[in-house]
Amino acid sequence: MTSVDYNQSNANDTLFIKRSGEKVTILIVYVDDIVVIRNDSIEIDHLKGFLGNEFEIKGLGKLRYFLGIEITRSSKGIFLYQRKYILNLLFEIGMLGCHPSDIPMEASNHLKEKEGEPVDKGRYQQLIGKLIYLSHTRSDIVVAERILSLGAAKS
Repeated sequence: MTSVDYNQSNANDTLFIKRSGEKVTILIVYVDDIVVIRNDSIEIDHLKGFLGNEFEIKGLGKLRYFLGIEITRSSKGIFLYQRKYILNLLFEIGMLGCHPSDIPMEASNHLKEKEGEPVDKGRYQQLIGKLIYLSHTRSDIVVAERILSLGAAKS
């Protein structure tokens, strides 16, 4: 990408940006998926030509789903959400029929060990990782996720 004047991000090796005055094209690569964000349709045609010469590519149209994040557009803006990810997570932990709450966790709630089956540390950490990923679109769960993460670190 650098050979066609894209600058590789210092923060993310898979992110490339090309600026030309007011025109910007952003490309992010994940394994065999590429997402292109742009305000320059001419550059998109050049980019498709370049990528088509190097790889077998297929344009899928407007982005609707990427890495567990759903994308919708309206006159009010672009919205990201993880409804399917949440439903899969609830199914995985056997809570698909649970009722929603206005607050993710009561502020006074403290983690306590209970008698019974020991907690599978690896499984607990895996679920915390999923909550961390979910917090990309659900900032309201960050405090609860942090409290649970600290609990995982203690065990």
